[in-house]
Amino acid sequence: MKLFLDTAEVKDIEDRMSTGLISGVTTNPTLIKKSGRNPWNIYRDIIELGIDDLSIEVNGEKFKEFTQNGVTVNENYGNVATIKLPCTIEGLKACKHLATIGLRVNMTLVFTVSQAILCSLAGATYVSPFIGRMDDNSLDGMKLINDISNVYSCHSVDTKILAASVRDVQSVGMAFSLGADICTVPPKVFDDMVKHVLTDKGLEQFQRDFDL
Repeated sequence: MKLFLDTAEVKDIEDRMSTGLISGVTTNPTLIKKSGRNPWNIYRDIIELGIDDLSIEVNGEKFKEFTQNGVTVNENYGNVATIKLPCTIEGLKACKHLATIGLRVNMTLVFTVSQAILCSLAGATYVSPFIGRMDDNSLDGMKLINDISNVYSCHSVDTKILAASVRDVQSVGMAFSLGADICTVPPKVFDDMVKHVLTDKGLEQFQRDFDL
């Protein structure tokens, strides 16, 4: 059971790395664009914080583009980089090739069990079901986590389930309870995980009693 941060904001990562609870970082083109910075500089800065698993989405539509760009990312950032590819035929072909030469691959934009099966057969390190986006479209993201977990468990699959597009604290607990190996969460969700009104009230009471 691991937590990743889903962000391209280096300061947000640095602040939460100090807890010792963050095992990796995921990024995507939208997060990179929102940051307003050069992506290569962002990746370098994140790695310098001590992150040893950084999912970097590579540009392309065809096998050749995906594989060439994936190798380039690996050459620049070494084994810290996990190559992030979309679950398409070309993406699956590239995943198979990159996995064969020893690179970690995170297959993203996964919305069905059948896609997750193909990702595993292609040698993906991680499969990323987008549970929040499913819920946005009146689909059951948590059921997908559970269904993938059942299939992977039945067949002793090595591919890890990385729950993505996680919008709230409740989704983190539910995803883990249904078989996710990793949840990647925005910084705010990570912060909210520790918060509870009864914790605050109990701490206030204990502090008053200490002061007596």
